Amino acid sequence: MRPTLRAGFVVSLVLFALTSCKSSSNVQLSGAGSTFVYPVMTRWIQDFSQSHPSVQINYQSIGSGGGIQQVKSHTVDFGASDATLSDDQLKEMPPVIQIPESAGPVCITYNLPQLTQPLQLSSDALAGIFLGTVKSWKDPVIAKENPGVNLPAEPIVVVHRADGSGTTNAFTTYLSAVSPDWQSKVGKGNSVSWPVGIGGKGSEGVTGQLRQAPGAIGYVELTYAEQNKLPVAKIKNQAGNYIAPTAQSTTSAINAFTTQLSQDPRQPIVNPPATASDAYPISTLTFLIIPKDGPDKDKRTALKSFIEYIINDGQATAGSLNYAPLPDGVKQFNHQQLGQMTAAGQPIQ
Repeated sequence: MRPTLRAGFVVSLVLFALTSCKSSSNVQLSGAGSTFVYPVMTRWIQDFSQSHPSVQINYQSIGSGGGIQQVKSHTVDFGASDATLSDDQLKEMPPVIQIPESAGPVCITYNLPQLTQPLQLSSDALAGIFLGTVKSWKDPVIAKENPGVNLPAEPIVVVHRADGSGTTNAFTTYLSAVSPDWQSKVGKGNSVSWPVGIGGKGSEGVTGQLRQAPGAIGYVELTYAEQNKLPVAKIKNQAGNYIAPTAQSTTSAINAFTTQLSQDPRQPIVNPPATASDAYPISTLTFLIIPKDGPDKDKRTALKSFIEYIINDGQATAGSLNYAPLPDGVKQFNHQQLGQMTAAGQPIQ
């Protein structure tokens, strides 16, 4: 069963050991970061605890930017981010490993209860909406994508993330790829200077704002939209097809970049070429950020076991929660990278 997500505050998950004693052999791990990955992270921790009852894992859903910062300050054992660290950012971090752990669609969701079918949006419409140049739902750039649909005359209310967010990075990377106007005026990143709109903290905060504001539009991970009973738009891809955000259409986006990902998994998977006719154009890989070394052998061994579970058995769970499982080539890369993990400078067996 999927967890209940709450808006307006940091969500944390603590799973206690399923034993009656609290011996010194119990291991406590802490992680923080991406709200995008929180639904599947919750499930991974639950499932892992069944076979590892002495391992207690706490994950705080505070946004990718917060997770990166906590890894940098050595306050967590691992972070999660939908945006990868660049070479320049890596220079400012302690030595870390960053590996993909799943992928998913960034959904465009909206509060237009009068519509009876999914809204269809092109890249021009999306860029215009978030730039503030498309202000009404009856704007011709939206109407031409939705023939026969009685669009409301109400103004568009843009909702975006207020905190540092890998979901924002993925969405603005897409907008920068499809709109020269967006690229020159706003650009991409975990945080940007939004031309219009109201902010929500975390994906939970965005969905909360959307539910309260008629005519609103925003971007979240698919599970957040589904759990809040918010519709999601079909987005026009380079092949000219309107594609719904699903695990399958995200997999198609991944497959369009197989060669590039085999060389560097930091390759964005937004706006795939027209040959990927069924690919959803706003998709993203999500990443774990793991310190290469740590002083506690038991903690480091448990952490490595948890990450190996995510890469292997956890991928089936990811698929059941609207995330796209990792391709084999990326899994192989991840296992190679995990070989760099050490405890007090010694390899972890």
